[in-house]
Amino acid sequence: MSKLFIISGPSGAGKGTLVNMIMKNFNDIFLSISMTTRQPRPGEQEGINYYYISVDEFKNRISQDKMLEYAEYCGTYYGTPREPAENALSNGNSMILEIEVEGMRQVKAKMPDAVTIFIAPPSIDDLARRIKKRNPDELDSVIEKRINRAKAEMEFTSEYDHIVVNDDLDEAYNELAALIADYIKE
Repeated sequence: MSKLFIISGPSGAGKGTLVNMIMKNFNDIFLSISMTTRQPRPGEQEGINYYYISVDEFKNRISQDKMLEYAEYCGTYYGTPREPAENALSNGNSMILEIEVEGMRQVKAKMPDAVTIFIAPPSIDDLARRIKKRNPDELDSVIEKRINRAKAEMEFTSEYDHIVVNDDLDEAYNELAALIADYIKE
């Protein structure tokens, strides 16, 4: 059975790693590619990293309800186009959206059957260690902002269907894979 999976979690919780593992091991699941109005960075490719469009085109898509979710950050728009998700689902495939809490809320309002999964760190202290290890040269003030954002995001875990605590990567993957496999089998 095709399903739309929304996977969220704070930066450093391991959601990207877990999603990549899922993508390697599930054949009929596609990963949604977001749209943005920013310019491609060196090495980024159209249709792989993002779909790059103009601000006017993005606003037009919003007005025509062609976005499942979107946000504007510092004048740049980011969002999930509706058509690829609907096409995947109508063709019997499932899709993963790796998006933030607010995006999850927008998608859930439009597609209430979406399955929401929050990837959580075992603790805030553990998350702080991961962020520092991943970005050893990052300023303490930036790390503190990431931690505060993570705390704010974790306040919304009750809105998710499932919470996977990523304390051990293999265990977290097995739990996430089992959840996805159960929904696809229904």
